[in-house]
Amino acid sequence: MILYLAGYKSSARRWKIDTSDIYLLSSFWEHKSGKYGEYVRQEKHILDSGAFSAFSGKNNNFDWNTYVKKYANFIIQNNIQKFFELDIDVVVGLEKVEYYRRYLEDRTGRQPIPVWHASRGKDYFLQMCEDYSYVAIGTTSAMEEGRRIRQNPMILKWFIDQAHKANAHIHGLGFTSTKYLTFLNFDSVDSTTWLSGARYGQIYEFKDNKMVFRNPPAGMRAVNHDLVNRHNFNEWIKFQQYAKQFL
Repeated sequence: MILYLAGYKSSARRWKIDTSDIYLLSSFWEHKSGKYGEYVRQEKHILDSGAFSAFSGKNNNFDWNTYVKKYANFIIQNNIQKFFELDIDVVVGLEKVEYYRRYLEDRTGRQPIPVWHASRGKDYFLQMCEDYSYVAIGTTSAMEEGRRIRQNPMILKWFIDQAHKANAHIHGLGFTSTKYLTFLNFDSVDSTTWLSGARYGQIYEFKDNKMVFRNPPAGMRAVNHDLVNRHNFNEWIKFQQYAKQFL
């Protein structure tokens, strides 16, 4: 299993480390200004469309046509091999999502990774697995359906099994519940959990083949957020290497 570490851009300029052997996920929303690191061009990088960030803000009149064109250009300019579709069903409807998906295929000459949402239905997921070599399912707690899945993660086993029956790979967006990763054999997942050092002061350690963490004492917070994040990042890289070999 490939574990992509997301949210790296905020640290990239300060740390300036060689990431060529680290699996990273970044969002086009982070790079739309034209400022981004060389890591977006590396082989072990996967690109999210950033669509959720775009429509979760005050963007009622957002120009999606221009956005998808810029997204396609970014993919071409940086020779990005793995990237997700604009899964904005709740904003523009599935028909428009499919139109944008076809545009990305035609413009880049590569298949985007379609992202299944419950509104599409199970039959649609099965067809996705027939038509695409890589599919994804949204599990992020930022979405209602993701929160429902997280209450019973074993729901995901059906989707994983169906994808593999069709010889398709499957990605769990925002899913790194280490308790379930040994049972749910995703081909890849991604997470920003390593950033919880700055958010909550949690200190992670890769120990006995799993990630464990300790919270700061009650009423206290980390003083040096960057130092904590760097420590956690290194520990999650250890888990990343373990997951690739054993999960």
